[in-house]
Amino acid sequence: MHELGIVFYIIRDVKKVAEENHVEQISTVVMDIGEVSTVVPHLLTDCWRWAADKEEMLKGCELKVNTIPAVTWCDDCHTQYETIKFGKTCPNCHSENTWLLRGNEVEIREIRVAT
Repeated sequence: MHELGIVFYIIRDVKKVAEENHVEQISTVVMDIGEVSTVVPHLLTDCWRWAADKEEMLKGCELKVNTIPAVTWCDDCHTQYETIKFGKTCPNCHSENTWLLRGNEVEIREIRVAT
């Protein structure tokens, strides 16, 4: 389970941004997680709850996850398609000359300050 390691990196980055901006308490962290990123959202939020409550500025802070759909691009017919449904093979021209356009993200989208 690599989600705990990812949570530690999120906490490090959030604390750094908070300190740079003289913020004492964070209420919410919003993440974009691609559906083929290998990060399991419910495991990430479980690890978050355990780890965030150990940090004073993150006590009670909620982690929200936006799932980014995986989309693949075909270089041969210049179309986009659903990666999960069709995999590496383009459903339009059956080419394997394709690459992942989005859906592998693991990014902090937003940090909300407690008021």
